[in-house]
Amino acid sequence: MQSPAGFLFTLASYICWGLFPFYFHALAGVRADEIVAHRILWSLLLVAALLFAAGRWKTVLAALCSPRTLGVFACSAFLTCANWGIYVYAIVTGRTIEASLGYFINPLVSVAIGALVLRERLSRPKLAAVLIACAGVAWITLRAGGVPWLGLGLAFSFAFYGLIRKIAPLGSLEGLAMETIVLAPFALAYLFWLQESGASLAFLSGGWDMRLTLIAAGPITTVPLLLFASGVRRIALSTVGIIQYVSPSMVFLIGLFCFGEPFDLPRFVGFCIIWTAVIVFVAASVREMIRRRRIRNENAVS
Repeated sequence: MQSPAGFLFTLASYICWGLFPFYFHALAGVRADEIVAHRILWSLLLVAALLFAAGRWKTVLAALCSPRTLGVFACSAFLTCANWGIYVYAIVTGRTIEASLGYFINPLVSVAIGALVLRERLSRPKLAAVLIACAGVAWITLRAGGVPWLGLGLAFSFAFYGLIRKIAPLGSLEGLAMETIVLAPFALAYLFWLQESGASLAFLSGGWDMRLTLIAAGPITTVPLLLFASGVRRIALSTVGIIQYVSPSMVFLIGLFCFGEPFDLPRFVGFCIIWTAVIVFVAASVREMIRRRRIRNENAVS
């Protein structure tokens, strides 16, 4: 059954993610790798506090003692770190619109990976959507000045992250704890290495406003994930598949109208092709949802 609270929680999570460019744009003078390192460390502190408050830390301790579980989350940690790094780099270097491209095509990449890796059935309309999206990316590559590597990197890193989390044995909070535990030693060591190599770290050289902004990376990362985890359990995944386009739409509009990033005609045509793929994909998802609901009602009656 669809829950209004679940819909609102899920929508709130995607709105938060859609507003991320404003936060990272405020850190445009900070190295992208330093931002990612702080995002890892402050997220770990906040998640650890939430785990202890909820009395769920024993689950994480048990998972750390399981080589298989630790290996799974080491892979997901690498992918989420790569995704965060690419996204932050895209925003702070003025390529927000390309970042939105990645999240527009991410669901289509996920569907394609599910069909190829998990042998999930891919309907003809969804296959058509994937092919149309490929045509859009090809158009941008050929006519708009090069391969959109950042967008593709975001799409594929998050799609493979979703694939691994699909088989991962822990929930959202515990999973995020595992990922940040794996990444935290590397993040801390990297910050020390940057400092020792003579790099000017914003956290040390900046004022308290800069330090607090970097510390805020913890709740800014964690809160939308918790909203999503709470909401997605209360609504159908097909509904989530439609809501998820709120975030890239907001990111695109922010890049275009707030940051004034260039958006020439060839790129506009490429995006139009990809938006066509999105419309086909969403329409196919809605159609499948209606068909499943009808079959479920008919079975209930009989």
